[in-house]
Amino acid sequence: MLQFALWKRLLVIGVVLLGAWLCLPNLLNAGQRAGLPGFMPSETVKLGLDLKGGSYLLLEVDPEELQQNRLLELSRDIQRTLIKKPNNVKFRGREVVDGGVRFRVMEPTQIDEAKRRVRELSSPVGGIGGQQSLNISEQNGVMNVTFSSARLEELEVEALNDSIEVVRRRVDGSGTTDPNIQRQGSNRIVLEVPGLDDPTELIELIQRAGVMTVNLVDETADASQYRLDEPRLGKVKRQDAYSAREYVVHEDPILTGADFATASQGFDENNRPQINFTLKGRGPKVFGDFTSEHINDSFAIVLDGQVISAASVRSPILSGSGRITGSFEIQEANAIAIVLRAGELPAKLQVVEQRVVGAGLGEDSIRAGTTASAIGLALVAIFMILAYGLWGVFAVISLAANIMLIIGSLSGLGATLTLPGIAGIILTIGMAVDANVLVFERIREEHKNGRSPITSIEIGYKQASSTILDANLTTLIAAAVLFWLGSGPVKGFAVTLGIGVFTSVFTAFVLTRMFMADWVRTVRPKKLPV
Repeated sequence: MLQFALWKRLLVIGVVLLGAWLCLPNLLNAGQRAGLPGFMPSETVKLGLDLKGGSYLLLEVDPEELQQNRLLELSRDIQRTLIKKPNNVKFRGREVVDGGVRFRVMEPTQIDEAKRRVRELSSPVGGIGGQQSLNISEQNGVMNVTFSSARLEELEVEALNDSIEVVRRRVDGSGTTDPNIQRQGSNRIVLEVPGLDDPTELIELIQRAGVMTVNLVDETADASQYRLDEPRLGKVKRQDAYSAREYVVHEDPILTGADFATASQGFDENNRPQINFTLKGRGPKVFGDFTSEHINDSFAIVLDGQVISAASVRSPILSGSGRITGSFEIQEANAIAIVLRAGELPAKLQVVEQRVVGAGLGEDSIRAGTTASAIGLALVAIFMILAYGLWGVFAVISLAANIMLIIGSLSGLGATLTLPGIAGIILTIGMAVDANVLVFERIREEHKNGRSPITSIEIGYKQASSTILDANLTTLIAAAVLFWLGSGPVKGFAVTLGIGVFTSVFTAFVLTRMFMADWVRTVRPKKLPV
């Protein structure tokens, strides 16, 4: 057990040096980090909201709006499947009401065909054998289609996952650094943005539905004769007035947000803000065909129910790219571009809780946490040296390496350090010391029983290993549960605690043992200094 092959020594030294390499940027100021060579790491440990200060937002996906949006999509799908030729089904009165889609089949002989076609839109939830996604009922020719309970649960899960990704892309696109985005429960999202003192603009950005469509304008219709729930209306401010114009547009869009590949804020020839975009997938062909067939017709670009731009087709647009112009401010044009790139939300996000943590409070927390860690480390070092002499020195060196490995791991993994995370580091110090104390006491006991130094060390490590591994495994399980069920600072504590388990086992069983093996082989003592 005290024999260390060359490759083992090199591996241990390599792990310690890697930890030091990753930890180094945390010891340098910003100017020194900027001057590091390209191959050197420059990332420091990310500080959480409670240490750096910033904004905390708790967002909730609106379940009623989610269901309403999905029912509207289902309603359009039902319309498309019923009007398929040949033998299209005649119906009327299609509407979303009472948590379902309702319509009347005009011909009694077509009721079974209507059921069959609507049933084709249903699928098993969770795969073969699962509950069907749609419930279909009919009475006197009136059909009612609703989502099953299993499908509603699935929609909530999908909506939360989609919302997290959209929020992440929007926050990243806004230039915000080191945001922390996590799910909480079945329909909530925690967003932490360190260093952001005023989240007003960010809230406006992430609350936008982001529903983007390009629709053909009906030039012959009078907008005042239509309701908002018939042909779709949008409003746009003119550049030279505060009045608004209403457009009557066809309900079926030419393009949707899913057809946009890129979007960025730019300037036109008059140095006015605009949005440049490119299309993907079917987009270039569909838009090219549309502009070829509708010369001199107008189309409107609609974002969240508002017309942000309208133009007439002068010539076919076949390049798959274009620009959106209007009375934009630079900030608004950039926000629209971010929303287009990030995609649309499945439902509106409500701000359930909002708070701002001052930077001064974070600095106080860092100072208090650093002081507590330093005092704890100093007291432990004094105790170990007084109790175990030279071996206590070995344990203190390993303890310092342990902390260095934790900081290096946090930097390398891009993990966030929170105030509870500092508590996790302090707890790790205690765990590491406990492991060394168990080993040293077992060695001392074996040596008192008359065994040789080498035999005492080997048996001491062997007998203490099961106890130490069991304790650390239990701690690791607890950390995993905290990470899985917790959020925010609790996860920060779980991360540092989990990393600390691995580094403590490494330093206690490998690094300290290597120091002791080298000392025994070099000094060859007849008695152990414990």
